[in-house]
Amino acid sequence: MNRRRFLGIGASVFGAGALAAVAVPSAARLLAEGRPGRLLSSELDLPGPFQVPLPVPAVLQPVRTDGTNDYYEITQKVAELEILPGVRTEAWTYGGSYPGPTVVTRSGRAAVIKHRNELPVPSVVHLHGGHTPADSDGYPVDLLLPVGASDAAAAGSMDGMPGMRHATGRNVVGERTHTYPCKQRAATLWYHDHRMGFTGPGVWRGLSGFHLVHDDEEDALPLPRGERDLPLMLADRSFAADGSFRYPSTDAALAVPGVTDDYMNGVLGDVILVNGAPWPSLDVDRAHYRLRLLNASNTRLYRLELDPQPSGGDALVQIGSDGGLLAAPLAHDAIEIAPAERFDVVVDFSRYQPGTQVRLLNRFGSGRTAEVMRFDVSSRAVSDDATVPDKLSTVEELDASAAVTTRAFKFRRSRDDGWTINGDPYEPGRNVATPALGSVERWRFSSDVHHPVHLHLDHFQVIGRNGKDPGRWDGGWKDTVDLRPAEAVEVLVRFTDYAGTYMMHCHNLEHEDMAMMADFTVG
Repeated sequence: MNRRRFLGIGASVFGAGALAAVAVPSAARLLAEGRPGRLLSSELDLPGPFQVPLPVPAVLQPVRTDGTNDYYEITQKVAELEILPGVRTEAWTYGGSYPGPTVVTRSGRAAVIKHRNELPVPSVVHLHGGHTPADSDGYPVDLLLPVGASDAAAAGSMDGMPGMRHATGRNVVGERTHTYPCKQRAATLWYHDHRMGFTGPGVWRGLSGFHLVHDDEEDALPLPRGERDLPLMLADRSFAADGSFRYPSTDAALAVPGVTDDYMNGVLGDVILVNGAPWPSLDVDRAHYRLRLLNASNTRLYRLELDPQPSGGDALVQIGSDGGLLAAPLAHDAIEIAPAERFDVVVDFSRYQPGTQVRLLNRFGSGRTAEVMRFDVSSRAVSDDATVPDKLSTVEELDASAAVTTRAFKFRRSRDDGWTINGDPYEPGRNVATPALGSVERWRFSSDVHHPVHLHLDHFQVIGRNGKDPGRWDGGWKDTVDLRPAEAVEVLVRFTDYAGTYMMHCHNLEHEDMAMMADFTVG
């Protein structure tokens, strides 16, 4: 396979000499500028901030239920949406909206979701954070071809991707049903496209949505609920002059994966969307609100702060992470959130005077990308019995001494092969680990530049950064961990319930599409 052709990497990216000679920005600069990535500017006039009300994605209703299962149907289709005021944008959608409809499920009840593909391209659905059997996890070359496609078996080998053929019989035409047993804690999950080589443009064009899990433990807590429990999907985008999404694909027809050389380190948009709306605003009561923060950007990092800060600071009280509730709340003045991470926080707007306009800022942004949305504090009298208790959950701590092995995974850029793990670009079916079902392992991830690392199947616990304690935002059960430049992070993971082949990969989607993935098989 011609890796340079597949990855779209020209010799100009590296110049002469070894990888060590490549100029890599310092960690401080990367953090301060919200990088990695390169800004892709929009080609039309952008609206001013806080002109659009915050939309809340509709909750998907089951088409039927039985004693243990809830059944849903989602059609993937092209839709014309008004994302920027007065501008029509063609989007690839789940169910005709961006974000897609929110799936709300309950721990212990299986969600059986049938997807129908009416898009012009194949797709793959991954429930991010889902504890899922392998055949429903969304392996990236198990394609759901569009309705009417003629040959499912032949689609395993795609133009520009020789050597990427997977086992026959895993591609289907028209419809595919995913079964999510939901044997997991309450948590904020999300679903998105995971197609081999094209996750970046698929998500950029609109293929993402929330999937929320509830359980009895969380329901018993006096946390904000109803309209004061808000999922907030943060994503940056750029727009072409005709209103379409602008994205620097190597091949505009999306037959060959990858982005142009200038954007191989990631694509940054100049419009910040929250739930698909540019810099929206929301009227809030002087009460507690739960904000389910999801970074659904391809590349962009955020450092989120409220402005003004309430008296006494600690504006953002974290109650949950990727895998659900923390053991106890953790107060922050700011939260750093990498692509695919989720933070559930509670904000008490009664700490602000009526009429206060509270901006959610991105301290890693500049210009227009330094603002995210605004909360307008109401003067109306309301009741609020929500609180954040001192104890949230009993969280089992994995025992490092129980780890049966330690594995090291190096996330690096190679001069010849682009983005790699342990020196190799992705090849479906090649395992980098074969953990035993039920075992605990210590995995060590290390980086050259910024890489948010995502692990499928099971959540993990961060036990250290660079030989020191975990970072301030590493608490609880995680499925994505932010690796900063030249950093090493150690995690403990226990593999449970489901045997089969799963993945780890960088969740900078441009890195992922350019082969920074690896298989592991649990058996």
